[in-house]
Amino acid sequence: MPIIKSARKRVRVAQKATVRNAKTKRQFKSTVKSVSKKPTSQILRNAQSAIDKAAKKHVIHKNKAARLKSRVAKLAKASQVKPVKKAVKVAVTKKTTVKPRAAKKAPAKKK
Repeated sequence: MPIIKSARKRVRVAQKATVRNAKTKRQFKSTVKSVSKKPTSQILRNAQSAIDKAAKKHVIHKNKAARLKSRVAKLAKASQVKPVKKAVKVAVTKKTTVKPRAAKKAPAKKK
């Protein structure tokens, strides 16, 4: 057990991160396995999403994520599953007018 206060904190922080990373890793591994068992377009999408999230959180390396996504897509293609394309969201923005600010008056000088 560390004696220095900052080292004790690092142990606590590392334990929390380990739990978070284990959850992410477990999630992407289970979804990848589910693709190999029963490949469907929805499971394929979930697996690719889980792999992307794990790579984004630096649980796995980005090249490993790309390799896993490729393998999952290859499995899905072999079982003739077509990937579902995401719906494109169109952002509608309101046109706002910017009012000019009133010029500030200089503060009155004290005598």
